[in-house]
Amino acid sequence: MTTGTVAPAGDTVAAPRTRTARRPRRRPALTLYTWLVLAWLLLPIAVMVLFGFNDTHSKVNFTWQGFTLTWYRHLFAIPNLTAALVNSLTVALVVTVVATLLGTPIGVALGRHRFRGRGSVDLLLFSAIAAPEIALGAALLSLFIVLGVPRGYWTVVIAHVAFCIPYVAITVRARMAGHDPTLEEAARDLGAGPWTAFRLVTLPALLPGVASGALLCFALSIDDYVITSFNAGRTVTFPLWVYSASRTGVPPQVNVMGTLIFVGGLVIAGANVLFSRRRAA
Repeated sequence: MTTGTVAPAGDTVAAPRTRTARRPRRRPALTLYTWLVLAWLLLPIAVMVLFGFNDTHSKVNFTWQGFTLTWYRHLFAIPNLTAALVNSLTVALVVTVVATLLGTPIGVALGRHRFRGRGSVDLLLFSAIAAPEIALGAALLSLFIVLGVPRGYWTVVIAHVAFCIPYVAITVRARMAGHDPTLEEAARDLGAGPWTAFRLVTLPALLPGVASGALLCFALSIDDYVITSFNAGRTVTFPLWVYSASRTGVPPQVNVMGTLIFVGGLVIAGANVLFSRRRAA
């Protein structure tokens, strides 16, 4: 038999109070500051896009003279500029593939295993990222001179791969840190070999990190100027051509090409985000 206090028939039991969630306070100053910073970052890009439509009739493309689509129709009218753009695109593609293939196993090893010298490898990777580009470019130039390697297209590729590998390795390592190793162990228990378990279980989980590292390599390579200028020799890339043309006047085709590169980067980055979200879902 249990005893307890029974409320009278006419009384009501008060319900416990529930705390209402506080609405976040609006900070207009912080919002304004954020929009100002974004506007400052996007202003050069907006000017570049705008002056790609400028109806100029001189080499100096600094004064708005009207709207035209002429420069999109005559995008490849300057052979040297077209060749420089092709060099930048092909170098960026080769560097992206090579750096991704070399950097991904390093990231997997750092994220999965503990071995002697792991701290030294970490220090080396972060040092390569933190080092000034002028120091890295000068060091690579000295190396090529000592080895007697003529500077040109492939020295640019080697130089870009050298500073892109750490970005891929660190990105993949961060992705590997969040990977559950028991999934691969379960695949091994079900009869999958080491390579099969890595290819079917681990690699798909790492793909967003690998794709992010590859996109970062492409972006760093295609717009690099300092390291390229040290090791290019007679090879001219898009940034080198634009800098040399700035002394006499940058043609509107440069703005058009820059706009297309920017839009292409946005499309690829957006596709990567959608791909990552679908895999997460």
